[in-house]
Amino acid sequence: MNEQTSGESFKSAQRVTKTPGGISFGGSLLFIFPIPLFMAVAVSLGRGDFSGVLGNASAAILFLIGSLTLRKGLQTERAYNAKKVAIAPKLPLKLTASIIVGIAAALAANIGADHSFLVATCFGIGAAVGCVLAYGTDPRKEKVAKAGYGYTTAEVVAALEEAEQRVRKIESARHHIHNQELKDRLARIVVSARKVLSVIEDDPRDLRRARKFLNTYLEGARKVTEGYAKAHKKTQSDELEANFRNVLVTIEEVFDEQHRRLLQNDVLDLDVQIEVLATQLKREGIL
Repeated sequence: MNEQTSGESFKSAQRVTKTPGGISFGGSLLFIFPIPLFMAVAVSLGRGDFSGVLGNASAAILFLIGSLTLRKGLQTERAYNAKKVAIAPKLPLKLTASIIVGIAAALAANIGADHSFLVATCFGIGAAVGCVLAYGTDPRKEKVAKAGYGYTTAEVVAALEEAEQRVRKIESARHHIHNQELKDRLARIVVSARKVLSVIEDDPRDLRRARKFLNTYLEGARKVTEGYAKAHKKTQSDELEANFRNVLVTIEEVFDEQHRRLLQNDVLDLDVQIEVLATQLKREGIL
């Protein structure tokens, strides 16, 4: 496994973490369809046509629900595609959205445009099929971890997701720290941690060797960072800052060393560096 491969995977991992919370323009076209329906609601209301109000409003709301469901499905699909090891989404969101859009189209055609039930049904089927053709189907297959490493795909995915949650919490705590030097160190630690995660994603057999790192020391880094961020709000202490800086220096060294050894497939453990970090974290009351 080389640095270039790891770098590419790391960039992919960064995209994954941003996609679920980001804004997607996929499926935005569907948000246009409710506009004339809401206008039709106003017209029906003016005429005193209660069934028209109910039908057009229901169709418009269903279009909105379908659009939002489709957008979520597209975001989920992008996150899935960016990962090398992944579990298929449990809910077929894009298919669900297509069905909702089909029902909305049929309802609008039957009540809004006064078409017969048969014609409206054809409109609904056409809208649903068109949605599937335009946006595709949901991923349904696992991206399987390499066999023979002692972990299932689900276990690898769970370990990576749990570790990523810890990294995000470190990032979140970092925003509450005002010392730029400490913020820079934490930024580098986050980068190193994600590099380790990308190496494990490339080669899941590394998970066994990195278990202690992920479950103990990444968690310790999260706790000590969050603890300092909370204490920093209440009091300004040079001693506290110095102790935190010393811990971060060791964490950064251990994380970088873990990444380097995983890349080299070095079977030697990081006992010396890890014990130093463990001692410091125990001193801080973290372990």
